[in-house]
Amino acid sequence: MGDTLHDTDLIIIGGGPAGCAAARMAAGVGMGSVLVEPDRLCRNLYRIPALNNVLGGHTGGPGLADAIVAELRSTELCRLELGRYVTELRADDDQVAATLDTGASLTAPYAVVATGVGPLQPSEAPWITAPAGLTLPVLWRADADDAHGRTLLVLGGDRPIGTFLRAHPTTDTRLLVAYPATDAYKTDEIRDDPQVTLLPADHLTLHGGEGAQLSAEAVGRDGVRRTITADAAFLSLGNAPAAPPGDLIRGTDGYCPPTAQHPRLIVAGDLRSARFQRIMTALGSGSEAALQAYYAARDLPIKG
Repeated sequence: MGDTLHDTDLIIIGGGPAGCAAARMAAGVGMGSVLVEPDRLCRNLYRIPALNNVLGGHTGGPGLADAIVAELRSTELCRLELGRYVTELRADDDQVAATLDTGASLTAPYAVVATGVGPLQPSEAPWITAPAGLTLPVLWRADADDAHGRTLLVLGGDRPIGTFLRAHPTTDTRLLVAYPATDAYKTDEIRDDPQVTLLPADHLTLHGGEGAQLSAEAVGRDGVRRTITADAAFLSLGNAPAAPPGDLIRGTDGYCPPTAQHPRLIVAGDLRSARFQRIMTALGSGSEAALQAYYAARDLPIKG
């Protein structure tokens, strides 16, 4: 890795599928890594009850997460820094430096940044007016007790609505899905579900949060106003990128396109774009990111 003394061959920031795949691939080509994750490994996978788009026979997130975590914990070349997060990430001609919340600093020739995304809240959606400071839970984390015998207002038409319905096929619930025009194509898989009522809206004003009989007023695309009542509200608005402070370059949408970054900062997983946020693409991009660092450290071209 050159004459400069570093703490490791590769810093990996984020312990989801992309970060874990990067660490496993790095070990497979003989690179040591330090993986920094503020929570548990694959934390969001553990909250996904039903899967239908991954290889390996896994039908639920927890089973896949257990397999990934077990594989990574047996990887001797990867050191885990769990419960830690990066407060600053800097890259120069010679190295990457990541400052942790403890004040400690890690250096390496390259870093893979796979910090992913977090859920958008109502205040961050331009088509929603909501009480100040209101935060709501995301629908895909809801369980049967949250839904059974209840009417739920779902803000946004993002695809995890389908995940929720597949996870609770016998739950007696009604979903009122209010969504903007930009989410229309995402609702195709739930359009014919008898438990779903689609409410296309140009604007929605929410008059309550979680709790009994919240209400909202939706203005449809035809200008007609409609009052909505429900037992609780959940989010399916999509996500916002969660990049660490420092030298990462963000696009106008907040994401970090890989081609815009410093050569020593390699972005993987959901942080790259809103367009390819799938478990399989995260695993593949994490593996590719580690290989990119491996080849770059040896001045080897990546041949197409």
